[in-house]
Amino acid sequence: MAKITGGCLCGGIRYEIEGDPFRIANCHCDDCRKATGSAYATNLFYQEDQITLLQGSPKRFDHIADSGNSMFKEFCDNCGAQVFGGGSMRPGVKSVKVGSIDYANFVKPQVNLYLSHALDCTLIDEELDCFDAMPPPA
Repeated sequence: MAKITGGCLCGGIRYEIEGDPFRIANCHCDDCRKATGSAYATNLFYQEDQITLLQGSPKRFDHIADSGNSMFKEFCDNCGAQVFGGGSMRPGVKSVKVGSIDYANFVKPQVNLYLSHALDCTLIDEELDCFDAMPPPA
């Protein structure tokens, strides 16, 4: 895959990613819904060393997730757009929010997480692997 580029809404944060994500997930947990302001979040997971920050410096918010793990969200302190996340469950891994990617038509989710928290109005692709919570790390 070619380099992926992306950034925040105002352009203050820009990044590029080298290589493919090892997981693409639709997460329906309360944290992802609140952080994105949407019914669920589509997250692409990369090793941290695949991601290069080109411009700006994200602000960080730390919290405890629905899973009980410590998590962080990284976002633009000007426009508020979240670009990255991560947590104690997978050290050295960052999630990238699909909405922050410049050209994201290649994204094909592989799994639905936290379906026990999914909104009734959300259409679920049952062809994907589906979990009511967070499965153990592979």
